[in-house]
Amino acid sequence: MHNPPIKLLFIDDDPGLARLVQKRLAPQGFDVEHAISGADGLARLSAGGIDAIALDQSMPGIDGLQTLASILKLLEPPPVIFVTASEDSRIAVGALKAGAADYVTKDLQGEFIPLLKAAVEHALENTRMRRAKEQAEAEIRAARDRFEALAAEREVLLREVNHRVGNSLQLIASMLHMQGSAGSSDEVKTALTQATNRVMAVAEVHRRLYISGDVTSVAVDQYLKALVDDLRISSESGELEQLSISTETVETEPDRAIAIGIIVNELVTNALKYAYPSGSGPIRVTLKSTGPTHAMVSVEDEGIGYDGHSPSSTGGLGGRIVKAMAEKLGASIRHDSLGKGTRVEIAFAVDAAR
Repeated sequence: MHNPPIKLLFIDDDPGLARLVQKRLAPQGFDVEHAISGADGLARLSAGGIDAIALDQSMPGIDGLQTLASILKLLEPPPVIFVTASEDSRIAVGALKAGAADYVTKDLQGEFIPLLKAAVEHALENTRMRRAKEQAEAEIRAARDRFEALAAEREVLLREVNHRVGNSLQLIASMLHMQGSAGSSDEVKTALTQATNRVMAVAEVHRRLYISGDVTSVAVDQYLKALVDDLRISSESGELEQLSISTETVETEPDRAIAIGIIVNELVTNALKYAYPSGSGPIRVTLKSTGPTHAMVSVEDEGIGYDGHSPSSTGGLGGRIVKAMAEKLGASIRHDSLGKGTRVEIAFAVDAAR
């Protein structure tokens, strides 16, 4: 399959030279059209179909530089090769600065024609490469814009999902609280209160994802502070009045934050139940970073001390929940018996891949 001929517009006021160019280039795959002036050349260009232009400087009417300026104002103009006499080298340099693709020095015998052919082919290849680059860059920009639009839409949808999930969990917690308040059995009331706190631990994460600018990460320190406040407020008869928290900045994925919150909820409940069996006392929650990829949360009391009854060592529901959440985190659990009281430490990686 043969390539179509290169359409070259030769703008020069010398018809004889134009015929010579046509004769020499026709066998080499060129279709040369002649325009005798700049105005005629611009008129021919307006009809389209021209691949490249060979342009003389000295012509009647508008000269080559003026014609070049008009050509370059067109949308995607063909490359222009300035064709000048030997004494016009300064004009040729000016043409290059003005936007010409190249220039050759002409002679009446046509010895410049091979150079003109090479200059045209080189200019066309450069134009092809430039346009291919521009097209690729445009496609990349369009793809990036589409990706950013999809990412923004996904973020809005995720935020809305978190909002609805949070509202649903809040409703469930409210119903559990109402049922507990209406019950006559202290054991049932306690169980429903604990269930309410577990639901609220999950709901708080979804609430924070809804109000956050990042739906893929949770500030664990802020989350635990809100969770501790909720536990303190919801406790009956002020039994968690001395519950306090100290945190450092830690961020993790939403699922891991939920597991941490549930563990803290169970450990606080356990401390209140076992450390102070006949009353209440100080319970301290601590969150600290232990490196770029790891952190530790602890719950400490000043009660009767560790006697083997803890969520992670008993077969109760709280123990099974703490074990399950620790396994989800890939966390280690450590119990320390203090001079007065007990401390339970949970060491975990902030990234699930760690």
